[in-house]
Amino acid sequence: MSALSSFPISRRGVLAAASVTLAGSAFPAFGWSASRKQENISVDDPVAKYPKPSFQKQSQPFPGLAGKMNPRPDHGETTYKGSGRLAGMKALITGGDSGMGRAAAIAYAREGADVAINYLPDEEPDAKEVIALIEKEGRKGVALPGDLRDAAFCEKLVEDAANALGGLDILVNNAGRQQQAQSIGDITYEAFDATMKTNIYATFLVTKAALKHLKPGSSIIQTTSEQAYDPSENLVDYAMTKAAVMNFTKSMAKQLAPKGIRVNGVAPGPIWTPLQVSGGATMEKLEKFGGDTPMGRPGQPVELASIYVQLADPQASYATGQIYGAAGGGGQP
Repeated sequence: MSALSSFPISRRGVLAAASVTLAGSAFPAFGWSASRKQENISVDDPVAKYPKPSFQKQSQPFPGLAGKMNPRPDHGETTYKGSGRLAGMKALITGGDSGMGRAAAIAYAREGADVAINYLPDEEPDAKEVIALIEKEGRKGVALPGDLRDAAFCEKLVEDAANALGGLDILVNNAGRQQQAQSIGDITYEAFDATMKTNIYATFLVTKAALKHLKPGSSIIQTTSEQAYDPSENLVDYAMTKAAVMNFTKSMAKQLAPKGIRVNGVAPGPIWTPLQVSGGATMEKLEKFGGDTPMGRPGQPVELASIYVQLADPQASYATGQIYGAAGGGGQP
């Protein structure tokens, strides 16, 4: 018999001893966790978090540069904090130089992924900044400039990305062309063709090429728009393409679910990107951009970054065929 067993212990004594043990071990750990949680979360008023209109008049030739916008968009360069949710994964993002594509690229790198970005050669200054940010996280950044209106380039882009990254787990079809026109009579065949090829053809061709490389557990994420559900009168061709991308997302989700590949979309509302200052909005609308939303301001690309991460995260394994909206209280879905 041990020394301890020589002392009789009542049921009440056992419970008391257990409570002391819990208080000395589990509770301090819980308290530490709670204090860490408070320390890490910044509870900001979303209405006052970013600039509101009116914005100064400004214009750039298409496709525009984020680095020349005033105010500069926030893509998460200093604000997005990662937690390893995509560790070891490999992503290709079209339109990765600015806007939601840039926000996704930065977030993916900080979540542990290697990232290849596609962009037009005219967007090289923005793209260099993105690659530098990816590499700063110790991840591989691959720059793949080229025009997605070229069918042969779409296929080459995917092959080059897969070769450079050593595979492919995530595809983000984000590149887009948006040029406002007050009347359908103002939309030339050439302009219509360019919008269709950039927004629809490229999404189809890049996805088709990527399927050779995507494995069960991979994901495809499309950038659609509130324009797919509630089109503006001066964005006829752009809105058509975003509705097509939304439907393509849902069709492909059904086709690829049995293969273990998830397909989802993001439908932003008014987001402050170079699309707006390079022909995507009238000067009058630009000055008031986002002011008609319930939040009274446009969104910043970084505010959608966590959505792109969530849809790529393997833990979101039951989410497919979904369109995630982010429109400051307006828009659909």
